[in-house]
This record gives sequence, structure tokens and C-alpha cells, in this order.
Amino acid sequence: MATQRIELVEVGPRDGLQNERTVVDTAGKVAYIEALIAAGLRRIEATSFVHPKLVPQMADADQLMKQVPRLDGVRYIGLVVNRRGFDRALAAGVDEVNVVVVASETFSQKNQGMTIDEGVATFADISALAHQAGLGVTVTIGASFGCPFEGEVPTERVADLVRRCVDSGADEVALADTIGVGVPTDVHRLVSAVRQHHDVPLRFHLHNTRNTGYANAWTAAELGVVALDASSGGIGGCPFAPAATGNIATEDLAWMLQRCGVDTGVDLDRLLAASSYVEEKLGRPVPAQLGRAGIFPKA
Repeated sequence: MATQRIELVEVGPRDGLQNERTVVDTAGKVAYIEALIAAGLRRIEATSFVHPKLVPQMADADQLMKQVPRLDGVRYIGLVVNRRGFDRALAAGVDEVNVVVVASETFSQKNQGMTIDEGVATFADISALAHQAGLGVTVTIGASFGCPFEGEVPTERVADLVRRCVDSGADEVALADTIGVGVPTDVHRLVSAVRQHHDVPLRFHLHNTRNTGYANAWTAAELGVVALDASSGGIGGCPFAPAATGNIATEDLAWMLQRCGVDTGVDLDRLLAASSYVEEKLGRPVPAQLGRAGIFPKA
């Protein structure tokens, strides 16, 4: 039987840092990204192209992309929420765009100032332009597991959004537990609903806000998901959702998967070094556990 492989998409430089009060300068972000690459990570969500007044940590997105190392096999993802952000991402030289469409009306308005239908239309426009430019396109369905303002989000709505976005050219769909309310049965429910209509590559963006993120990640792995987002050190969260802390930590996730026989391509010692670096830059302990407990068994 072939060894299962799951791709870890590193979101520390974007989703990890965006909610941090301590602003890391561009040189520090470049060094952080270099350390992540040294650890074996090959898809890195480097930044987001949003208004700097809304997310000050991402104000240097254009400058950052000029300075990141361009290496064979390393792909940089830029998160965008509108056409202006896409134009900036394209000019900056990203390899992929991640476009957010939110599954609740209230959160969609608060997160990106548009209705759900406007979000789908924006995605369709960006998807077409991105493909013309040869870029990969992911749609992230935000608040797939629940909304901080409206509560439960209907499964049918998420499945319908996936269908509409795949029909508009999504190469990959990421289902996001933006506020960390999901449990394994929710992962089963959403995968089942999506798979009734599409065989699109599925990726999950999970938060550990209520300590269920790793259980959800393992459930997704068992269901054949091809990629999982994670943030080294477990830093980050969503600045537009109350109490939305706790990305799952890349090192903790990689350790668990590798102990279960899943190939991630990650060097844990070097990944711990990357998290130690960002911990130093932020001036506070990061939430991840592996750096405290240590790798077992130690080579």
C-alpha cells in the first residue's frame, strides 16, 4: 500500500501574522519564509492584498513579494478578496491566488463588504483573469462550519457555494472553520455534501480555538483531503471575527501525521527553528506544543 501524502499549506506569514499586534518588518517576514522553505514547505500563503488600514500587518505585501526567494518547486499564494487585490497580487508575482467567499451574509459584509452573491461574482471574475495569467486558483469558503454573528451555517449553502465556484473555475476548494467551532462530524458532513456534486481537490483551513482543530484535521485526512492549512507556531486568527484565535500549528500537525504514517515532506527540527524565529520576532510564546514537549522519538 502506498504511503498517504498530505500537502501542508503554510499560512503563518499571512493568517498567522495578520492578527498579531506586533508588526514584523519585511526583512523579518522574508527570513521567516526562508526558514519555512528550509523546513520543506513548498506552498506558502505569503501575504494578503487587502487595504492596509484594515490589516496593517499586510501593508508591505507588494514589497515582500519582491524580496522572497524564487526557488524551483516553491509556490507563493496571495490572498485576495476583490479585483483590486487581485491586480496587485498579479503584479507582485504570486503563483496562486486564494479568493475568499464567505458562507454567511453578515460575516461576508463585515469581512469584505459584499453580499454572498457579490462574493461569488467577484470570484468568477478573478478566477477567469487568474487562469488567463496562468495562476492557480483556490476558493476558500469562509465560515463553512459556523458564523460568529449568525450561528449555524446550513450545509446546503456551503455545498451550493462550492458548486458555483467550481463551475466558475476553482482549481481547489478550501473549507474554512474561521472561528474554530467545527468537530469531526462536521468534517464528515461537509465532505459528504461536497462529494455528492464534485470531485474537486479539497483543502481544509482549521482553527484550534476550542481545541478540536487536530481532531478535525485527522478526520479530513482519513476522508482523503489533499491539503491542510496550518500556521507554524500556531499563531494567528481572523481580525474580523470575535475571539477567532488559534490556527492549528504546522509542527504539531506534521508530527501527528508523520507518527500516523502520513508523508508531509516536512523536516520537524527545521520547522521548530522557523517557529522559534517567529516567536522571537513576536516577543511572546507561541501556542504550539511540539517546541515545548520535544520530538518523540528523538533521532
